[in-house]
Amino acid sequence: MAHPKEPNRLQLNDQGRLRHFLTLDGLDRATLTEILDTADSFIEVGARSIKKVPLLRGKTVVNLFFEASTRTRSTFELAAKRLSADVLNLNISTSATSKGESLSDTLQNLEAMASDMFVVRHSQSGAPHFIAESVTPNVSIINAGDGRHAHPTQAMLDMLTIRQHKGAFEGLTVAIVGDILHSRVARSQIRALNTLGVSEVRVIAPNTLLPVDIESLGVSVFSTMKEGLDAVDVIIMLRLQKERMEGALLPSEHEFYELYGLTTEKLEYAKPDSIVMHPGPINRGVEIESAVADGPQSVILNQVTNGIAVRMAVMSMAMSGQTAAISAATPE
Repeated sequence: MAHPKEPNRLQLNDQGRLRHFLTLDGLDRATLTEILDTADSFIEVGARSIKKVPLLRGKTVVNLFFEASTRTRSTFELAAKRLSADVLNLNISTSATSKGESLSDTLQNLEAMASDMFVVRHSQSGAPHFIAESVTPNVSIINAGDGRHAHPTQAMLDMLTIRQHKGAFEGLTVAIVGDILHSRVARSQIRALNTLGVSEVRVIAPNTLLPVDIESLGVSVFSTMKEGLDAVDVIIMLRLQKERMEGALLPSEHEFYELYGLTTEKLEYAKPDSIVMHPGPINRGVEIESAVADGPQSVILNQVTNGIAVRMAVMSMAMSGQTAAISAATPE
């Protein structure tokens, strides 16, 4: 399932505001900064005794997960509920599509229930784009991860975490380490980091875990941790996605950890005030040592907290852009 070459034809309304959030491709720095600023305004909602704002009151959000992910689905659910939306969770593996009903039939039935937003996670790249092409104009689509293609909300919560701890993106050197080949998160992170103006994005991995066209994404490639982590400000560790690997891309997990696992010793190659990130779930002793994951430079739990605020921001912005598009299309 190919993704369109012109995502913004779908993503933005005539006023240039979000109506769907499918990919970071084509979105400019101003749009990404607006997402971060909006998310910042939602951070304090989580600290209130009543953690709700009325922005999506009366709206219905459907979590349409064709691929399991407890953390992503639960943060989207919490985000929607904090915006006062009604939420419907659909586990597609046990629903109508596994009984022979087509995807378009499922979508039409959900639209008939007056749904306003679908949060879509799918193992096939381009599935959220296909759905955005197919749904009625009054439904917003948010991509919660598709195949190897994109995971835009994860990248934006990572950007929010970096901005909180580093203040600005200019001048930063960021290293992304591990299974780049299978990571939709890495692709979205690279796009976001370059759009927001960091000095350098590095990827550190064995050749077997690098896409063939990786340099075209605007990164420097390193094969050793010692060279790749030298004087970096931010280290993003990636999960080894063994379920997506075909054939023997790695000699062993133990050897991967020896060469590319982030240990206390390897962390010393980076700047003393560097921060350590991981989109999760973490494989301790494979990608990262527990002493580092739980250590003073780790901001991994900050990422989880920021996930709710970023998803609130994206959902509220997309619904606002969708409402504006519908209003503009409605004759007086």
